[in-house]
Amino acid sequence: MTERVDLFGSTYSHFTDPVLAAVRAEAFGVDIGQNSWTTSDELDRFLSWLDLTPDHHLLEVACGAGGPALHVARTAGCRVTGIDVNADGVAAAAAMAAASGAGPRAQFRVADATAGLPFAEGSFDAVLCVDSMNHFPDRLAVLREWRRVLRPGGRALCTDPVVVTGPVSNDELALRSSIGFFLFAPPGVNEQLIAQADLQLVHTEDVTANAALVSGRWHRAREARKDDMIRIEGAERFAGLQRFFAAVHRLTSERRLSRIAYVMMRN
Repeated sequence: MTERVDLFGSTYSHFTDPVLAAVRAEAFGVDIGQNSWTTSDELDRFLSWLDLTPDHHLLEVACGAGGPALHVARTAGCRVTGIDVNADGVAAAAAMAAASGAGPRAQFRVADATAGLPFAEGSFDAVLCVDSMNHFPDRLAVLREWRRVLRPGGRALCTDPVVVTGPVSNDELALRSSIGFFLFAPPGVNEQLIAQADLQLVHTEDVTANAALVSGRWHRAREARKDDMIRIEGAERFAGLQRFFAAVHRLTSERRLSRIAYVMMRN
């Protein structure tokens, strides 16, 4: 039986540690404070699909330590609100925002995206959720909440990094989901749920290559700093996460689990 291992807890509480910063720089090429499979160039491409202007207000769901949200605020010039259920992640995001001088353009708060969003209808021009949709048990309810808080004509973009596109064993699924709750689905399910949420699907794209690239780099960067990583994580957690990253790399490289981006719009 595969044991659960915490990817987020000590990662967020030690987010500014130079060792973790070095791992991120090696894994992502450019460290913008992310903790997903997205690189800064891919994120910029995602933002172009959302058509953001300085007058817009973006909601990032599952913002983690806030790096991508702050990148959006810097590059698009718009206001950003980030929410995450992990209090350590939100604390790290708030600290990064204060240090960067983002001030009122970037705000972060603890909120559970699966329990209804604490915002009025039509509060946002766009919603962004990178590599976290797979953690929501009731995906349809989450999508309906996104529609509710979007203004008419507003767009939402999410990536699902665990679309089942090939044979995967129970042991492999257990390894891939060892960091928390995961909902696996075959192609077509997300499209159906988006339609049921009364959102219009305007674009889909296979972005698996980034997950394969980043997971392999992440595994190697951590292994190269094994002693320092064990100091931060402990030996058991380090080994468990190394098995996790290896599983992600193998399954995405072989396209048995795919990562798909979806862009949708509220009519």
